[in-house]
Amino acid sequence: MRIAFTWVLMFLLLVGCSQPIQRKDGASSARGFALANLAKAESDMLTEIVQNEVIKSLRLLTEKLYRRNPQEYRKAGLDSAEAASRRLFAELERWPSTELVRLDWQRSLRQSFSEDFAGDRVHAFMGGLLAMVMAAYNHKREFYVMDELDAQKLYNSARNVETAVWKLSSARQANNAKFLLSNSIEGDLQNLSFEREFAKIIALQDLLALYVEDRSNRTITRAVQGAASFVFLPI
Repeated sequence: MRIAFTWVLMFLLLVGCSQPIQRKDGASSARGFALANLAKAESDMLTEIVQNEVIKSLRLLTEKLYRRNPQEYRKAGLDSAEAASRRLFAELERWPSTELVRLDWQRSLRQSFSEDFAGDRVHAFMGGLLAMVMAAYNHKREFYVMDELDAQKLYNSARNVETAVWKLSSARQANNAKFLLSNSIEGDLQNLSFEREFAKIIALQDLLALYVEDRSNRTITRAVQGAASFVFLPI
């Protein structure tokens, strides 16, 4: 009983002493106290923090893509980039019962760059990425001591994001127009905000993959992947 009390006291002290990061948009990195956290190891909390940051980046990229490609959310009868982004990420509240869990994410990503596809390309592209990334976390949103992640899946997900980003920036239709606008050049200044946000996702997935690899003593197979082939690694 004394040992359990000591652990609770230590946890409360850590929560009380830690200083949350204040983000530019006014949001805070602080995590509220929950009794369920007492059943989590540090690795579980790290996994949740990384996953949440990845999801935030995916949400931001979705909204940015819709703003640059407003014709896509209008196909679904929506009136703003924010509404279209909320529609996709509302699925996280129903995970893993959402249809996205069963989505063929490879097909969805390829479909977004098909001349014959008449649907919402941003939803197909970012929905495919969200489903693929969540698959790397075994479609879980919370992690506990008994949960195990596969370092290879996390590593593969980072490579798949690289492949998807290359396609996004390079794919063009028969008339030479891009399927989806992302980065832009304004005068002599090049806006690379999309690349920076995608790079953050890749770095976070790679870092967590290395951490899980070290803890599990299971070596990651480093695949040589050509992004131009638009071939994805299995998750």
